[in-house]
Amino acid sequence: MTGSCGLHWRSLPDGLTGGREGQRRLDQAGTAIPETEMKYWLMKSEPDAWSWEQQKAKGKAGEEWSGIRNYTARNFMRDMKLGDQVFFYHSNKGLEVVGIAEVCALSAPDSTTDDERWDCVHIRALADMPKPVTLKDVKANPKLEEMSLVKSFRLSVQPVLASEWKEVCRMGGIDPKTLTPV
Repeated sequence: MTGSCGLHWRSLPDGLTGGREGQRRLDQAGTAIPETEMKYWLMKSEPDAWSWEQQKAKGKAGEEWSGIRNYTARNFMRDMKLGDQVFFYHSNKGLEVVGIAEVCALSAPDSTTDDERWDCVHIRALADMPKPVTLKDVKANPKLEEMSLVKSFRLSVQPVLASEWKEVCRMGGIDPKTLTPV
């Protein structure tokens, strides 16, 4: 099921910055969302089931992150807000962060089941990771030793601290504010 992602960005005057260089994150009503409220996440997908390339092909509409059947992962998705940024992680094959996406539709019932307990968000691709960041590299970095990816490896949806977000972006060669290669 393809969702309608209503989050958008508006240029700021006089060089002020928000979540992206010179832009402010806005909700569906056009209200500015402070960067301090943004949360960061990591979502895992097996590339032979749903790859980063498939996610990118969905464009601005994004795609439902369906099929999650773990209560902790579901609850994390319920905590997500529009515009929260997400590391897209290839699990099983590759074991690496390959891109950055954003939450573009809030948690709603998962269309792949009739079971009311399960819901999911929609995400859309924002940027390729210029240099994919491998699990091996994450584990070797002392700044990331407490990251959920290291501690809760099996969980498919995980929170990421702002400091971890910046470090993984640095390792991947991308500016965490502008999402452009550095």
